[in-house]
Amino acid sequence: MKLSTRTAVHTLLPALTASAALMTLGGPAQAAEICGQYDRATVGAYTVQNNVWNPASGRQCVNPTGSGFELTKAEGQVPTDGAPKSYPSIYNGCHYTACSPGTKLPARISSISSAPTSVSYGYTAGGVYNASYDIWLDPEPKTDGVSAVEIMIWTNKVGPIQPIGSHTGATATIAGTTWQVWEGDNGRNKVISYVAPAAVADLRFDVKEFVNHANSRGFGDSSWYLTSVQAGFEPWVGGAGLKVNSFSSEVNTG
Repeated sequence: MKLSTRTAVHTLLPALTASAALMTLGGPAQAAEICGQYDRATVGAYTVQNNVWNPASGRQCVNPTGSGFELTKAEGQVPTDGAPKSYPSIYNGCHYTACSPGTKLPARISSISSAPTSVSYGYTAGGVYNASYDIWLDPEPKTDGVSAVEIMIWTNKVGPIQPIGSHTGATATIAGTTWQVWEGDNGRNKVISYVAPAAVADLRFDVKEFVNHANSRGFGDSSWYLTSVQAGFEPWVGGAGLKVNSFSSEVNTG
């Protein structure tokens, strides 16, 4: 089914609340569980966001960990032929004026020599969801609002869901996996999605590999800016227990 009505769900509304308070007793500071619709917390050099864009679906809570997060509460469900409930995620870069600590983003693509990254996911058997790594591009060094191009890397798909647009029939072999390539537009930004043939729990790659491939298919070009990279989940049904066990992202310029 074509999800023509789906929107850029994890960037439609600005983050409205401040970072969660940090717990300082016993060892390094670690953020407390966050349950507010747009609550955020700092995890090392990155930002974790609850990002419940569709609050009518039910309550959601995220517990930040030393290098990622766990989705501890994920109530409700939404139709699987529409947009998901939320996009709980961890990111490097800027998301609606909220920039992660010390980020080098936005950065012009042509100036980036490498952008190594890794993510380790923890999946659940129940629910309907995807695990997705998002890469955002814009012709301007945007630090708020919706960037013009979204690159989605679907490392897992559970249930009757699919990316925005349609399968182009093309594949791309990047980071040791041959991905299906989907392309579409949600009315606010163009979307190119790379869908794994089976669940990938651990992914290590250079962000520029996907960016260069997307550019070659008309999704931006090297004069554009990389504005953020994000790793998380889009749940339609349930989702409690999903984890980003670890996340890392570097941007090397020059």
